[in-house]
Amino acid sequence: MQTTPTPSGDAPVAALVLAAGGGRRLGGRPKALIRYGGRPLVEHAVAVVRAGGCPDVTVVLGAAGERVRATAHLPGCRLVANPDWADGMGSSLRAGLAALPPRAPAVLVMLVDTPGVTPAAVARLLAAHRAGADLAAAAYHGRRGHPVLIGARHFAEAAAGASGDAGARALLAAHAAEVALVECADVAVPDDLDTPADLARWSAG
Repeated sequence: MQTTPTPSGDAPVAALVLAAGGGRRLGGRPKALIRYGGRPLVEHAVAVVRAGGCPDVTVVLGAAGERVRATAHLPGCRLVANPDWADGMGSSLRAGLAALPPRAPAVLVMLVDTPGVTPAAVARLLAAHRAGADLAAAAYHGRRGHPVLIGARHFAEAAAGASGDAGARALLAAHAAEVALVECADVAVPDDLDTPADLARWSAG
């Protein structure tokens, strides 16, 4: 991985969709292929980050990765295989960071199982970055949630601290005073989709 990417005023913030989970609590159905709004969750997540302002999208696949490639419509996306997906989200974050375009000034990290995140929430994080934030996170009534935005100078530290299911938690904790919390409760819902009850609730609208 290039640990010190050269930011460019012309390069867009990259989006990284973490979609490798096996859906253990959903009966072993890979989360990327769970249907939401008539299409797989991974397609929904990609559409959200693009509509929010991230044209360059990297998707990390793991569980049933070949099936996801064969069935999900992900034109123009950079697809990355994470053979260590069962180790947790941290391995997917590392794999995704390693695959980003070298001149990306920052990355917006989107979890595939947060269907309530909207393009408006993505756009607010990008606006915070344009205003100078190098680390930002969507907040819901003041509480940090997803998605998160990581500036290029933090990529190496984010990768080094990513382990288990922690993702970027270690990085954000180490730089808590620098993280811009961007309130999104009025435009998005932070709940993830982990259980059959969650799926039923989201499917009901």
